[in-house]
Parts: sequence; C-alpha cells; structure tokens
Amino acid sequence: METTETTGDTLTGEFIIEPFVPGELGEHVMAGIEAAKRTGVTVDVGPFGTTVTGERAAVLESINALLPAALDSGATRLTLTIETRS
Repeated sequence: METTETTGDTLTGEFIIEPFVPGELGEHVMAGIEAAKRTGVTVDVGPFGTTVTGERAAVLESINALLPAALDSGATRLTLTIETRS
C-alpha cells in the first residue's frame, strides 16, 4: 500500500478559550492568541472562537504554544477543533 506525504497539508485549528469575559478578550484569551501569532500562522479572532491557519507543522506548533499560554493566564477550559485540507 502506498502512503502519501501529508506534511504540506493546510490545517485550520479553531479554539475557544474560557471563561468568557463579556465585551472583551480576557487576559487568558489574549495570551493564547499572542502565543499563536508568534508562530507565524494566520490568526483570525472571531466573536466566540479564534482560528489559526497554515501548513500542518506551523498550526501544530501554534497549538502547542497557545495551550500553556492560555492555561497559565487563567483559562479554565479550552476547546479545539482541527480541520485538514490537502
């Protein structure tokens, strides 16, 4: 069986960092967003969640960076969804 190299795939990760702070992005949310931005992925901040898009390795690196940053800044719950596109 032949395998296909997938390291060039584009991934989109959507994350929701809680608790919600009505009307603003809390420190815990901003910490996660800033950590993701430092990895070079495209970051789109939405009203309920934030998406990161890029090559597979970059998106996985951004998630690895944002999780501890958000938790260390007071996040109590993180929800993550990953979508692949070839």
